[in-house]
Amino acid sequence: MTDRAMQEPTLLLLTALADQPRHGYAIAREVEAISGGRVKLRTGTLYGALERLLQQRMIEVHSEEVVDSRLRRTYTLTSSGRTALAAEVERIAATAREAARRLGVIGEAATS
Repeated sequence: MTDRAMQEPTLLLLTALADQPRHGYAIAREVEAISGGRVKLRTGTLYGALERLLQQRMIEVHSEEVVDSRLRRTYTLTSSGRTALAAEVERIAATAREAARRLGVIGEAATS
């Protein structure tokens, strides 16, 4: 991963896989839930992103099974995917802390 901020769809996909392996449709539903319904990944977008993350070794295929004559892949985070997600979480948290400090939000709760 680079020093650039992670794009939101990547962040959401990795977050959806952070707690357990999921297949494509379950990932799409989880992304929608995590984003409060704001992000709805279309099938082509989802599988294109999953393929890119596989190539980057951020995720891997956890299992494959045939369901209704179709192959269903379940994906999971790799250790490098988990590390990249943790780094992005820290970057976002640091930015949020600084924004709150500049707005005067930090400390107000403690004095209220």
